Amino acid sequence: MPALLAEDLLNEMIPPLKGTDSAGKAARWLDEFHVAQLPVLDNRVYRGLVTEADLADFDNPEALLSELPIGYAEAFVRPDQHFYRVMELAIENKIQLVPVVDERHEYAGVVTIADALAAFGQQPAGGQGGIIVLTMEERDYSLTQISRYVEENNAKIVSALVAQDEVDPYRIRLTLKLNTDNLARITATLERFGYVVTAQFNGNAVASEDEQERYDALLRYLNV
Repeated sequence: MPALLAEDLLNEMIPPLKGTDSAGKAARWLDEFHVAQLPVLDNRVYRGLVTEADLADFDNPEALLSELPIGYAEAFVRPDQHFYRVMELAIENKIQLVPVVDERHEYAGVVTIADALAAFGQQPAGGQGGIIVLTMEERDYSLTQISRYVEENNAKIVSALVAQDEVDPYRIRLTLKLNTDNLARITATLERFGYVVTAQFNGNAVASEDEQERYDALLRYLNV
C-alpha cells in the first residue's frame, strides 16, 4: 500500500504570508483561518512561521513581517517525507502545521496535523480500529507476508507506511492501521515470527513505550 507523503497532504486552504505583509494582516489571518502559526515567505523562499506570541510582542500593526524576528526557519519537511515525520516535527516544535519546502527551499504548502491524522484514518474514538508500529531489518520487510499474518487473525490492513528507523539505518519502521482494535492475537503472531512491536494503539487504551506520550500529544493538536 502506498505510504502517505507530505506532498499528498498539502492543505490548499491555508495561505502563506509575505515579508511585505503587515503584523496586523498576520493577526487577522491567524484568526480567520483558526491557526496558531502561518508561514512567511520571501518571494517563494520559506523564511519561517509567524505565531500569535510573535505578534503579541509588537504594538504596531503596521510593522512589516520582514522587520519582525521570525522563528521556525528549520521547521519544515521535504515533499517526499512520510507523514509520520510531519507529526514528529510538529510535536518537537509544538506547532499545528508543518511547511513543505523543496530542495531549493521554495515553499510548496503546509500540512496540518488534523489533515495528516484524518488521511491516515487515525481518529481519537473507540471501536474504529487500531494501530501497530513494528521495527525490522530492511531485508525482512514484506507487506504481503505481514498481511497474511494479520488476515490469519481475522483482520485487515487499512493503511501502511514505511519510514527509516532514526536509530538504526539498517532497520525500518512500519506503521499499520488495522480494521480492528483487538490487537493482542495479532501482535502475538507477529512477535512469534520475529517482528518487534514497539507500539500499539487502539480506541480504548494505548500500550507503548515512549510513544504513548507522542500519541497523546498528537491528539491534543487536533482541532476538535
